[in-house]
Amino acid sequence: MKGALLVVDDEKNIREILKTLLEEEGYYVKTAESIEGTKKLIQSEYFHTVLLDVWLPDGDGISFLSYLKNYLPDTSVIIITGHGKVEHAVKAIKEGAYDFLEKPFSIEKLLLTVERAVQEVLRRRTDRSEEEDDLIGKSKAILEIKQVIGKVAKANINVLILGESGTGKELVARKIHSLSERRDAPFVDINCASLPDELIEAELFGYEKGAFTSAYARKQGKLELAHGGTLFLDEIGDMSLKAQAKLLRVIENKQFTRLGGTQTVFSEFRLVSASNKDLREEIKRGNFREDLYYRISAFVLSLPPLRERGEDVIVLAEHFLKKFSKDYKKPAMYLTDDAKALLMSYEWRGNVRELKNFIERLVILHTKDRIDADDVRSFLSINIPESYEKLFVQRDIKIAKQEFEKLFIERKLREYNYDLKKVSEVINLDISNLYRKIKQYSIEIKNKEGADAPP
Repeated sequence: MKGALLVVDDEKNIREILKTLLEEEGYYVKTAESIEGTKKLIQSEYFHTVLLDVWLPDGDGISFLSYLKNYLPDTSVIIITGHGKVEHAVKAIKEGAYDFLEKPFSIEKLLLTVERAVQEVLRRRTDRSEEEDDLIGKSKAILEIKQVIGKVAKANINVLILGESGTGKELVARKIHSLSERRDAPFVDINCASLPDELIEAELFGYEKGAFTSAYARKQGKLELAHGGTLFLDEIGDMSLKAQAKLLRVIENKQFTRLGGTQTVFSEFRLVSASNKDLREEIKRGNFREDLYYRISAFVLSLPPLRERGEDVIVLAEHFLKKFSKDYKKPAMYLTDDAKALLMSYEWRGNVRELKNFIERLVILHTKDRIDADDVRSFLSINIPESYEKLFVQRDIKIAKQEFEKLFIERKLREYNYDLKKVSEVINLDISNLYRKIKQYSIEIKNKEGADAPP
C-alpha cells in the first residue's frame, strides 16, 4: 500500500471516480461527502493525505482546513474545487494546505500531486521516527538486538517480544514496523493490561450501534484499523482466555465480526505481541492458551534488563540529558565521574523507563549544569543499594577499596552472566587473579552456565 487517502466531496460520481482511480494506483482510499462524515472517519483512521472539496453541504472546506490540520498535524491536505479563485488558493496555502487543484484537473497532475503529498508525509514521519525512536546503546546485547530486528522486520511473521517492564518492548515493535514493507500502513497498538476483560473485546473487534448500553454508534476495532499494517498487543499475557480464543480464530482466518454485528470483517495484518510474563509458565498455570502461544511466537525476541547492559546506562542517561535540556530550554548539563559510577551501581528495576523519568525530573529541578554524586544521591533521593552507601562512611581507604572491588566484580559477573573468561577480558584482569579475588571476597557464583568455575 502506497498510502492512506481520504476523498471528501459532495458529488457522488467524483468520489467514486477518484476512489477507483487512486485504488488502482495502490492507495488505500476512503470517502466522505460532508464535514461531519469526515470528522467521524478521522476519529477512527489515520490518513496520509486528504483531498478536500471547497464547497460541502455542511460548511466551507477551506474553513474546515484548520480543524483538519489541528486534528491530523502530519497529514497533507489537497484542496480541490470547481470554483477556483486566486484568493481561495492563497487562503488555502496560508491555512496549511499542501496544494490546490481546480476542476477539471488532469489525471496526471492529480496523481503526481497526491504522490508528492504522501511522500512528504512519509518522509517527515520517518525522519522523526529515526530521531526520537532509535534504540540507544552500544552494548553487545543491544547491538545484537538491532541486527536481529533488521532481519526479522523484513520477514512477514508474527513476533513475540519478551522483557521486563520498561525495557522498550513497544519501541522495538515500532522499529519492526518502520523497517518492514508495511511501514506506510497503520501501526495500531493496544495495552491488554490497561483494560478490563469486558473492554478488551470491544477494543479489539469493535462494535455495532446498540451492541451494549453505551454503544451509541458503530466503532471500528483495533483489528479492523490495523488492516494492511501492524497490530501490536502489549502485555498479551494479561488477556482473558475468552478473548484469547477469539483472537486465535482471527489469526487463523483473518475474519471476525464486530460485537453486536453479523457482518464478516476481513483484516490482514502482522501481529507483534509483547509480555513481561513468562508465557510458558502461564500456559502451565492455565492462564494462557498453548495454541495461541505458538501462533504469536513464530519469532521470539528477548530484551535484556538495563542492569545487564553495562555502560548503556550512561549512554542513555547522557542522551536523555541532552533531549530534556533541549525540551525544557535548560543549559546543557553533564554528569561527573562519581555521578556516573553511582548511576551504574543502581539496579534500575524499572529499566530504561525509570532512568528516563529520573533524568527528566533531574533536568526540571536541577539548577546547575554540573551533576555530581550528591545530586544523584540526596537531591533526587534515589535509592542507592545499602552496600554501596557503606563505602562513604568507611574511614579506612584500603578497606573501602576492597569493598568497592568486591562490589565491582560482583556487578560485572552479573552483567556477563558469570562468564569468568569474558569478565576477565572486560575488566582487564588476568583470569587467575580473578579466580583469586572471587575466593578472597567469598563471591558466590550463582549461575555457572557458560562460565569456568573457579578452582
